[in-house]
Amino acid sequence: MITLTLPDGKKKEFASPVTGREVVAAVLPEAAKHAIAMDVDGQVRDLSTPLTVDSQVRILTTRDTQSLDILRHSTAHVLAQAVKTVYPDAKLALGTAIEDGFYYDFEIPPVDQELLTKLEEIMRQIIEQKLAISREEVAYDKAREMEQAEPFKIEVLDELESNQATVSFYRQGLFYDMCPGPHLPSTGMITAFKLLKSGAVYWRGNAKNPALQRIYGTAFFDEKTLRQYLKLREEREKRDHNRLGRQLGYFITVPEIGQGLPLLTPKGAKVKQLLQRFVEDEEEKRGYQFTMTPVMAKSDLYKISGHWDHYREGMFVFESFGEELALRPMTCPYQFMIYNSKRHSYRDLPVKFAETSLLFRNEASGEMHGMIRIRQFTLADAHIICRPDQLEEEFLAVLELIQYIMKTIGLTGIWYRFSKWDPANKENKYIDNPAAWEISQAILKRSLDKTGLEYTEAMDEAAFYGPKLDLQIRNVYGKEDTIFTVQFDFALPERFNMSYVDENNESKRPYIIHRSSIGCYERTIAYLIEQFAGKMPFWLSPEQVTVMTITNDVEGYAKDVYTRLKERGIRAKLDVRPDTINKKVRDAQTEYIPLMITVGQKEVDAHTVAMRTLDGKVKYGIPLDVFLDYVAKLNAERALTVDLTPLGS
Repeated sequence: MITLTLPDGKKKEFASPVTGREVVAAVLPEAAKHAIAMDVDGQVRDLSTPLTVDSQVRILTTRDTQSLDILRHSTAHVLAQAVKTVYPDAKLALGTAIEDGFYYDFEIPPVDQELLTKLEEIMRQIIEQKLAISREEVAYDKAREMEQAEPFKIEVLDELESNQATVSFYRQGLFYDMCPGPHLPSTGMITAFKLLKSGAVYWRGNAKNPALQRIYGTAFFDEKTLRQYLKLREEREKRDHNRLGRQLGYFITVPEIGQGLPLLTPKGAKVKQLLQRFVEDEEEKRGYQFTMTPVMAKSDLYKISGHWDHYREGMFVFESFGEELALRPMTCPYQFMIYNSKRHSYRDLPVKFAETSLLFRNEASGEMHGMIRIRQFTLADAHIICRPDQLEEEFLAVLELIQYIMKTIGLTGIWYRFSKWDPANKENKYIDNPAAWEISQAILKRSLDKTGLEYTEAMDEAAFYGPKLDLQIRNVYGKEDTIFTVQFDFALPERFNMSYVDENNESKRPYIIHRSSIGCYERTIAYLIEQFAGKMPFWLSPEQVTVMTITNDVEGYAKDVYTRLKERGIRAKLDVRPDTINKKVRDAQTEYIPLMITVGQKEVDAHTVAMRTLDGKVKYGIPLDVFLDYVAKLNAERALTVDLTPLGS
């Protein structure tokens, strides 16, 4: 008899001999076309081969995430074979399945759309050949010989522990690639794929390493699902802040300045200014004191903090007059020096230092994206220096502040991640104090559980000095990122010799909470652009109202309306061009101005205005003073949308 494990976990026995495909057809007829058989070693086997009496096989169907990963990983190898067809001397780096597709990195000339189209055609030819994909276990020395022309593969081989005895390869036709697998049994099982884009990256994300070309693609088990995905992707691209933000004039980038260094235009700068004023005012209400500290310091400061040992690769380091300096990647060491400049009693705590900080991170070229990941950014940074008995209360207050800010700016789609250390990490990533890690993680978990919030836990995602709560978000393409963070710190008070005097006149170490209330301003603006598809909330819109004339002879009244709006603090625009009112309205809609005011002779005579919202609602004959009070109230209340209902029928 042959035992088969079905997708629901149940086992079914069949009389031998029988092929895997016959079994699937009998048990899961709707899944037979795209089913994959996996043996106990985690390797895919051909369903057409006979199963023996002792076969232990798991059937994967299109409903299994793992089967989609196998399909996409196999498609990445077909891409690599196609690249080798076009560029026989291309150097292969690494390829893998990712959340919504796959990628493969190559050392080849820059890739354009013409080449992507050509590669797709070659891939289809490879797929049509229905090449068998076979796994081979090769002796380590033989593997080095096979990969002697592939420097990136040799580097990977050099890193294998103890030069393991064998290395696995996958072969399809004349092409082979070193890979742990698993893969499909045949290229013929790839039925629906698309190459999406390409970009420059560095080998292993290090700018000191060779530059590579990364080609992204996706694959599904049927054309219908692929078409649905591509349509969804097209809709997502319309919201991509990297396109929409430039189109609407929020920011630009220029090669003469460099990657990861966006220039905020007046529109983008206005949104940032509005957010910054709001956040700083709100933080001051909650007892934060603002500091202003330098954007650079000697390496001595970062050696005390530990950033020099644990974060140097992410810093911009340079020499000046014999001193080693670095642009600051964070503000904490500077504010700790301010704390240490005077003696503190237990009654003084908590001390809350905040700063709108200009920070610098040496991001790899392949990681940068619009305003989401950049090399210079502005952080709403703060550090709460408190007694151990205040830690939980202050953490909850920080969380309440963040949630209030999220609600006010209208940012949604965020979830919580408890980021913990990994004691098994061997790369000197964390401060070596297991007892302190366990205590601080227990405190953070207890505080989190009190909130009732749902959260996930992630190993090896902590800061080097303590555990943290990360607020996670996805961009329009589904890529996950951290937008806000709250970190517990048990290590830096010790390193900076920070103390306070307790009620018994004894010196004690404080705890520290590192937090960002709105995160990186540039990143937050990017996510707001994507979430609102460029139609920013009313109170954050760089231009809130446009006043448009129907005829030239009402220009004086339109200017008066415009002036009175400005006096009320409304960001208004005056459009007195000799164009038709329809064209003026279309232009305002294209710029996503939330409220449009039209003025004609009727409005002049009645001392009223006609209002039109961006979503097409219109109201006529609104008295000017009523209108001015209304928009001033919307702005003061930080309204996200414009609702004309309060103005009556």
